[in-house]
Amino acid sequence: MPMPHILGADHVVVTVRDLDASAAAWAKLGFTVSPRGTHSPHLGTGNYTIMFQDDYLELLGVLTPTDQNKPTQDFLAAREGIERTAFTTDSAAGGAAELKKRGLEPLGPVHFGRPVDLPGGGTGEAKFNVFRWPLLENPGGMRIFACEHLSRHTVWIPELMVHANGAKAIARIEILTADPKAAAEHMSRLIDEPAIADGAVWKVPSGGRRADFVFLDAAAFAARYPDAVRAGATTSGAAALVLVTDDLAKAKAIPGAVTTGSAVSIPASAANGVVVSFVAR
Repeated sequence: MPMPHILGADHVVVTVRDLDASAAAWAKLGFTVSPRGTHSPHLGTGNYTIMFQDDYLELLGVLTPTDQNKPTQDFLAAREGIERTAFTTDSAAGGAAELKKRGLEPLGPVHFGRPVDLPGGGTGEAKFNVFRWPLLENPGGMRIFACEHLSRHTVWIPELMVHANGAKAIARIEILTADPKAAAEHMSRLIDEPAIADGAVWKVPSGGRRADFVFLDAAAFAARYPDAVRAGATTSGAAALVLVTDDLAKAKAIPGAVTTGSAVSIPASAANGVVVSFVAR
């Protein structure tokens, strides 16, 4: 039975070393990137968001080292790329309590916010409550947490949801691991969603109609993406994002795009170590 208060994947955090340069790079890939945000001081981070219909990507950087962002500092010491994925929760307090019932000690809930420049002028505030699964509960090397949005209107801004590449939603988060079965079963236990085998590849739904987690080994990853696309990608951990576009021709127009079967892919070297692939739905 799916966990109460967990409603599927909410956003994927791509952690970067140079926040402004990364935002410019993703804009060149046809994404509409939000104005830069600065989180509450105890978090010590800043971000840009790339908004879709129900979910989004977050480019995250450390502005001031703090205890709260120490795991992100450690991640960046090794590489850039997908550090973690958030689930939507309708109650961070309820979700954290559910973890405790299962014998897991959550981190949080923590409340924070950030100012938001509004398209019509003026400034609003995006407010959140979040909790994290324990740091070592990281299936395939990807950490997970949950986010309760307290001000959706300052995050899902219509003007920011239209992208030149036609992106509309996150379809899959692909995680590279030596043991896809074990990593999928780990995720399955943490969120009470089934681990489903498809040959050597394993899938775990995130919940509802949101993105799936796909766990695959190096051979399956190489079969899915040519060398030119995998160049610059991690050899372990969350490695690729598959996005739904309303028109593959828009994705094909991205400089450096490579057609791979029924998908169009952007090399990891152009997107902070993340393979970005577009599919039509």
